[in-house]
Amino acid sequence: MVGDGHRPAGTALRDAQDEAGVPPGIWRGRGLDAVGLTAGDVVSERQAELLLGEGRHPDADRIERERLEAGDDPAKARRATVLGRPIEHNRSPKTEKAKERRPWLGMDFTFRPPPTAHIAWAFGADEIRRVLELCQDISVDKTLEWVGESVAQVRWGSDGKHRKPIRDGGLIVAVLRHYESRATESRPLLHDHAVISIRVRRPDEAGTWGNLSADSLLANIVVADTLYLLFFMEEVSARLGWAWEPREVTPGYRPVMEIAGIDQRLIGWQSTRRQQIEDALSVLVADYEDEHGHRPGERAGYALACKAADRTRPPKRKDLRSLSELRMRWRESAVAAFGADVIDRLAERARAAAAAVWARVRPVVDIVLAAVDAVAVVYVMRGAFKRHHLLAEVRRHLSYVLRGRPHQPGLDEQIVQTAVDDYTRPVGRGRMMTADLSALYPRDTDDQAVLRPLTRKRTAPPYERARLAAGALAARVRAARRAERLGSHPLPYAVAVPAASRSHLRSFHTGPKTGRLLEAETGIDAVERTRQTMEAAAAKVAATIQDSKRAREVAHGLRPQPTPAPAPAPHTQQPGIEHTPGRTTGGVA
Repeated sequence: MVGDGHRPAGTALRDAQDEAGVPPGIWRGRGLDAVGLTAGDVVSERQAELLLGEGRHPDADRIERERLEAGDDPAKARRATVLGRPIEHNRSPKTEKAKERRPWLGMDFTFRPPPTAHIAWAFGADEIRRVLELCQDISVDKTLEWVGESVAQVRWGSDGKHRKPIRDGGLIVAVLRHYESRATESRPLLHDHAVISIRVRRPDEAGTWGNLSADSLLANIVVADTLYLLFFMEEVSARLGWAWEPREVTPGYRPVMEIAGIDQRLIGWQSTRRQQIEDALSVLVADYEDEHGHRPGERAGYALACKAADRTRPPKRKDLRSLSELRMRWRESAVAAFGADVIDRLAERARAAAAAVWARVRPVVDIVLAAVDAVAVVYVMRGAFKRHHLLAEVRRHLSYVLRGRPHQPGLDEQIVQTAVDDYTRPVGRGRMMTADLSALYPRDTDDQAVLRPLTRKRTAPPYERARLAAGALAARVRAARRAERLGSHPLPYAVAVPAASRSHLRSFHTGPKTGRLLEAETGIDAVERTRQTMEAAAAKVAATIQDSKRAREVAHGLRPQPTPAPAPAPHTQQPGIEHTPGRTTGGVA
């Protein structure tokens, strides 16, 4: 609440926040009405202590005082202020495994935009800074609303085996905004800590209080991350007219969507903390290789990265600075490093780059290609997966394709349902699924020889292999569509825009599939049915062109030339998308 710093004894919270250069926290969420709070109210110290520290009503002091005046004994008056089960229950010697149980009353979701948004917020004019803060507010609110409606569950019973959605999506959240990173030299890092109270109302008539299911929230962290970034990109593009493009951070890893036109050198200036971690990580990786004789895998690499972050984590600064002073210092540092022109023309160059992006990229979403892309990537990365893994990948796909243009509400769920119905099959327990290879991969052994090594190229990072497989499968879908058009049009070069998918929402298949392969519109089997038609049409056109050429040569007295070898087929790329490997930064932590 005071910028992760320490407040001197006797200092009021608001005074400490002013000195630390952070604004006061704000209450948000649909569950505020149940405790007498209003969205936008300032989070007081006593309210946070009661709700987030003791699991009691934020106005417990008043309620307890009124109960005592009405004649209740102190224990009963205090119990009336508790939301759900009191935390003293966990400390009772009668509780099973009492010594091992520790109460938790909140969960911190940290929302932060991509690095170029921090740069534009730090160096832009005051109007741009306020617009970016508004985009952050709207994106956080929308994401928390989705979490409350679609993810959050209240649990009860032994080990929380009974779960239901919370009442009216009613989360109670204290949002605390911070402005800078932990780098040794202060750097801009606009981010919000959304502290979600564990206390929520059950969906019964009485509206009794219970506890959130922690694993439900943790399982959907990445899904919330991708949704928040999608919302933030759309808000920035709508309000400032800027576009987004992928940036490679680490070869072979996921790309990062950044504001187009922002000087890439400023990202390195802003990300000094990342460089510290990478320097320490290289030493840890070398020690790991010496000890084990091989490079660390994904899980070991993640553990080493966490250790590197802990080792290089500097303490928070102790000198107090306001936001205006921070922005002035940031500007002086950047101007000294790169010149005033880079900073002063930042917004102008972003607008010019956006015009180039919109002219080059068509923001068109193909439901079938998006479903194939998501299934291929998740299958190569995970093998077996759940629905929320597909949803996260679909939202990444939308951010790459749309580049900040708004997406139709429910489009992500529609793509996921298409993927589940047409390209996956159930496996194991717990609603796990995997890719339906009989639908994704063709039955032709020659084609399998081309496609399967893409997913088994172990020397490449998993995401690089996933992108290769997704690109090959998407190319087959487009080839099947072209084959269908070749069979129905007299001119093979008269190619129309691919028709929309006929896939519709269907329920999740819990039993074995019927053996049906892809529909004609979705495309893999169409290659097998129309191969002869395509080859015959292509041969006919080639013969016609060759006969015409010979006739012209004879008429003009030219010596016939040998027929040149056909050019290799160009690499097919999905319209409106550029896949660049990189590692995701920003989002929800």
